[in-house]
Parts: sequence; structure tokens; C-alpha cells
Amino acid sequence: MPVTHPRRSTTLRTAAVALAATIAVGAAVTIPAQAASTLKDLATAAGKDIGFALAPDRLSESAYKSIADSEFNLVVAENAMKWDATEPSQNSFSYGAGDQVASYAASTGKELYGHTLVWHSQLPNWVKNLSGTALQSAMTNHVTNVATHYKGKVSSWDVVNEAFDDDGTRRDDSTFQQKLGDGYIETAFRAARAADPTAKLCINDYNTDAINAKSTAIYNLVRDFKARGVPIDCVGFQSHLIIGQVPSTMQQNLQRFADLGVDVRITELDIRMQTPADANKLATQAADYKKVFQICNAVSRCQGVTIWGITDKYSWVPDTFPGQGAALVWDSNYAKKPAYDAIASAFAGITPTTPPVTPPVTDPPVTEPPVTEPPVTQPPTAGCQVTYGVNQWNTGFTANVTVKNTSTAPINGWTLTFSFPSGQTVTQAWSSVTTQSGSAVTVRNAPWNGSIPAGGSQQFGFNGAHSGTNAAPTAFALNGTACSAG
Repeated sequence: MPVTHPRRSTTLRTAAVALAATIAVGAAVTIPAQAASTLKDLATAAGKDIGFALAPDRLSESAYKSIADSEFNLVVAENAMKWDATEPSQNSFSYGAGDQVASYAASTGKELYGHTLVWHSQLPNWVKNLSGTALQSAMTNHVTNVATHYKGKVSSWDVVNEAFDDDGTRRDDSTFQQKLGDGYIETAFRAARAADPTAKLCINDYNTDAINAKSTAIYNLVRDFKARGVPIDCVGFQSHLIIGQVPSTMQQNLQRFADLGVDVRITELDIRMQTPADANKLATQAADYKKVFQICNAVSRCQGVTIWGITDKYSWVPDTFPGQGAALVWDSNYAKKPAYDAIASAFAGITPTTPPVTPPVTDPPVTEPPVTEPPVTQPPTAGCQVTYGVNQWNTGFTANVTVKNTSTAPINGWTLTFSFPSGQTVTQAWSSVTTQSGSAVTVRNAPWNGSIPAGGSQQFGFNGAHSGTNAAPTAFALNGTACSAG
């Protein structure tokens, strides 16, 4: 994560409807080839994020701002939302630079990704000097204040960053690990959910791109959290890579996390080389960038790729790895490198080479894989409650829905139905099998979350599009029985 540091830092689709594409849950989106002239166009058409890490003071540089404006649909603060920037002294919060990033995202129609709430690095000394309940209280207070400040603006948070060592153990140089033990991660996630129920909550780390001891340790943590109902929605893979070293198990690794029912994303991509660069190294780098984007495109729950910066001029790499650099897509003079066209070509299998006919969106087809649903037993009798939370921007939104069984009998297999009142459409869903016909939406449980004990609940979410009005649905039915509002 530069501050300069090797590790920093998923999903919302803002333009798919505007591009008059055919949209379906889990389906590819197509647009006329000539319309996709930027990486942002191509990624949006594919239903993916393409993001960059922003230092807001660089927006005064016209070349920097021009690329930032035109090539990306997501932005993350490089350093402006970290602890040392947002709470330099205890309980005295400073949001100036972070708010600049948030304002830029809003003014340019980009998704805003939050980075990061709890990280052992770039931590003020006053935090390091605390211990025990004082440290836990300070951490919870920090998470609560920062997440609340950006509520409704940030779509996702890196809640905890870089918590593991490469051997899969918890890193012993973390103040939080040393003084609070393993439980601090769960505490941070629960505090983040309480502060902003609609934001997706992610754990983020580096050297986790392959199947290895470190990624497996995080996999086991996510599996445990999902089993116990600890809120976690996504996993970030930093992907600070070296040319020629994209892991052979990277796609398999991302997919195994997705199979747990969480989203995945590449959060901090750069691919460095020994400098100076030459044609051969740049060609290898281009092939590697293409490979990473292809991997994300091949995993349906991969939300997208964020490049850790724009230009080699400002890359953190040379300061951290002497003799290495040239890691980004634009060189120090803002000229596109071969990696740019390679990334564009990674979307070739998604964006057609000849203009298709694009009829208006009516009842989108759904191409979800078949799901074997258990038989529904003990449907609730006037015993369900639905909480519907929305984070919206321009013509897009993310909805997070909690379905609670308030009856005295468990539910084994559930179907939730509702109708959109304002012509909204679902563009992507998670933790469910979601279909739509006109305004009517049907949500069925995923294979892993079909059981709701008496008094228990399940969560799912989706991204959607609207035309300027985004009234929330008010009438929900669970297995045919009307539910109350949460």
C-alpha cells in the first residue's frame, strides 16, 4: 500500500443501463465494439470495476486528472482514509483529504472504495501506546466514526488489512494482534457492520494470489466467519506482482473464496520489473496484466481490478524495492504502455467485435447455474421480517437485505418475493439466486444459506440500476407469507 508501502488499497455498476446492454444476473453484458473506447467502457460493459488509487493533490495535474476521469469507474484513496490521516490524535478526526477523494468520486460518477479501517501500519503512536480494553475501545471507536462519516458514500471497506504472515500465522508485528489477540478482526468487522449496514466488508492482504499457506489461513477465517454469522462480504487480493510471476493457481484460488459465498477483487495491482524497462520486459508485463484481468473476468464473483496508481511517475515501488519499478500502465510521461492494450484485449471475449442489435431491456434472461434446492419445510406463518438497506449513486445502487425468521419454527429452503416500485433492475446478486420479470423479483436461497432457525436470519445483496428514482420496495413475502418491515 503505498504511502509508500507495498500493500494498500470493490461493486457497483454505474453505466450498464446507460450503455443499452442486455443485463442478466450472472450474464455477460454486450455493447457495440466501437462504443468501448476506454478501459472504463470495456470494464463497465463486462460488469466489472476498474479502479485506481488516488492521491487527491495530484488532480491539479491535467494529464493525471484526464486519465483518472476517463479510464476508471472506481476510485480508492491511496492514503487519505488510513488511520494516521483520519484520526491523528485520539478522538480528533480529520477528514479533509478523504473527503476530497469522496467528492471526486461523486462528481465523476465513480464507485468509492474505502481503504482501510484497521491496519498495523501508518498507525499513530498514540494507538500503539494503548493496550487491553483501551486499545479495543479506541479501535471500535475509530471504525465506528470513520465508517459512519462515509456511510452512503463508500460501497465497500477494507475493514482489516494485512493481518497474516506468509506462513499463515497471525502477524506478530501488529499492535492489534499483540495486544488484543485473534479476536480483534471479528470485533472490527462487527463494528463496521453496525456503523454502516449497507457497505460491503472485506479483508485485504498481499502474497495471497496463489493457493498457499497465507491464502489458506484467510480462507479458513472467512469460512469460520460465514459459519458463525460474523459479517464478511468480500476478500481483497493486493497482487503486487513481478513480471513473469502471475501464479498458476490464481484463478482457482479466487474461485474457492467465491465458492464460500463472498465477493473477491484484485485491490492493488501493479507488476514491477528490474529497471530500466525494455521492449521484452514491457511485453511480458503486458501479458501478465492481461492474464490477471482474464482471471478476474473468469470468476463471476470477482468484482473487478484496481490498479495501484496511474503513472510510474508516482509509483511506490522504486522507494520500497530499489532497482525495480515501471510497474504501472502509464509511464512517467503519461504515455500508454503495452499493458494498456493488453488489458483492453482481456475483455475481447466479453465485448463483441461486431456491433450487435441492442433491443431495450425488458425481461432479462437469467443464466445462473442450476441450484438444487431443499424442500421447503415449516413455512413461517406471519413470522418474517425484512430489512432493506440501500447505498445509491447516480443511476446505480447496492441493496443489502436481511431476512429474519420471527416464527417459532425453523425454515429449510426459502424464497423471498417483492416488486420494484420505480422500474429498477437487478444487475448482479450474491448469496442468492435472483431472477427478475418486469418489476417482480424472486430471490431464492443459495446452496449454503437455505436454513433459517427460529429467531435467526440470512443476508443477501445485489447491485441494481435505476433511472433517477429509487424508491424501496415495501411488500415482501417469504415462502408466500407477507413479512413485516425491519
